[in-house]
Amino acid sequence: MNIALWIIAGVLAAAFAAAGVMKLSQPKEKLAASGLAWTEDFSAGMVKLIGALELLAVIGLILPGLLGIAPIFVPLAATGLVLTMIGAIVVHARRKEYSGIGVNVVLLLLATVVAWGRFGPYSF
Repeated sequence: MNIALWIIAGVLAAAFAAAGVMKLSQPKEKLAASGLAWTEDFSAGMVKLIGALELLAVIGLILPGLLGIAPIFVPLAATGLVLTMIGAIVVHARRKEYSGIGVNVVLLLLATVVAWGRFGPYSF
């Protein structure tokens, strides 16, 4: 199960690294035009903050477990991603963007598995 948790954490890290870099590197208008219409409801600073938090979660998912330094950050980062995905689901539902909710649910479930495993029976 430890290997499965590492694989899931790696998939989450890759997905959120891409999303975070995109939110930090592109202006809000370009993000909205490329399909992230939800950014219209948020300030440019808030979109950048979400991207930065996603990148911090990526670091928290991988480095503490890899280095063996403060490994409690792994399940905490996963829990942060669970909360982020709950927020994303709420935003998409309010905007009636139901097609975006599926990806959020999958990421939510993956982050939940990592949080459960690393807080519980498969902690470092």
